Amino acid sequence: MENQNTILKKGVFNPALKTYIFLVVLFYMLVTVIGIVLIPFWVCGLGQWLSGKFFKTLKCELSEKNLYFSKGMILHIEKTIPLENIQDVSFFGGPVLRSFGLTFIRVETAGGGGAHHSNMMSIPGVDDAEEFKNMILLQREKVIKEKSRGGMAPANNDSAVLNEIKNELVEIKNMLAKK
Repeated sequence: MENQNTILKKGVFNPALKTYIFLVVLFYMLVTVIGIVLIPFWVCGLGQWLSGKFFKTLKCELSEKNLYFSKGMILHIEKTIPLENIQDVSFFGGPVLRSFGLTFIRVETAGGGGAHHSNMMSIPGVDDAEEFKNMILLQREKVIKEKSRGGMAPANNDSAVLNEIKNELVEIKNMLAKK
């Protein structure tokens, strides 16, 4: 059980993510009536301070069995995904993200779905995103292989039980045939 919590890699986030967060929130303020009133406060320091605080809450760790991600100040979100449940790991990044040198790693898991996309997790602005993605996929393959090897022993036991049942059924059949 100890090995399950061994951290293989910690995600390091690109500092440009703070500027990206600042500008995204500023954009949303520009397109809302209430937000326009808040723009002077946001631009004069509040935005940089909150973006920096949010940036400090970001945490991502790859362990031998799980992928852990947390973010948020007011609404704190933590997700732990067992690696064997990961279906796909992909990149998401449009022209704005690329201009900041950022990519989002999108992790899709089995199940979930619905309107809230509970089977999807996005990890923003990880440095060396390609390497981090490859490590996730490699560790996932190791976990799946280990699980399938561990699953062979019970299959052999199941086979023995099935043979016993078969033998009992043959005996019953022979006894019924004699009557």
